[in-house]
Amino acid sequence: MNAHDHIKSHFDDEAECFDGIIIKLIPFYTEMIGALTRAVCKDTSASLDAIDLGCGTGTVALEVMKVYPYARMTCMDLSANMLDIAKSKLSGFKSAEYEEGNFRTYRFRREYDLMVSSLAMHHIETYDQKFEFYRRIHAALKPDGVFVNADIVLGTSEAIQLMYLERWKDYMGKSVGADEIDVVWKYYNFAVFRGGK
Repeated sequence: MNAHDHIKSHFDDEAECFDGIIIKLIPFYTEMIGALTRAVCKDTSASLDAIDLGCGTGTVALEVMKVYPYARMTCMDLSANMLDIAKSKLSGFKSAEYEEGNFRTYRFRREYDLMVSSLAMHHIETYDQKFEFYRRIHAALKPDGVFVNADIVLGTSEAIQLMYLERWKDYMGKSVGADEIDVVWKYYNFAVFRGGK
């Protein structure tokens, strides 16, 4: 089984329990998603063209749509089971669209005002692959478009990385080119990035 098939199979199997698992695995998950949504910084009455890359069960897309109800949101994920849950969550938003597929090989059909992703980009294995994908994201943004990404990050040194890992283990034991880029929220090795065009 190749990496793509392994990831798809894993998320198809985990879809029903994913939301319950993720809030246990990721410290301050709700706060992280809130930071991602706040980092969008667009007019809430705008008809944004948006895409959620690796949307999973639609949690991020839903939070974005609550703030930007006139957005046209495309939810993309490898897992049909995840997309089924996303469709249910976003059923009140008729402008939401769903695409089953690999965001890494997706050919963007239009430019976007907003591109978001949460806990998906770390599945891109190499630095070169990530660089190329971020280049493609930048090219698919409209002028003044933004990409906001919440994901796991490495420490700046081995000592910091070990500290992050120890903090995460403690947590688990207790709870079961862009023109502008910044980290707008960070909790140890979890971060929200915002980049604009």
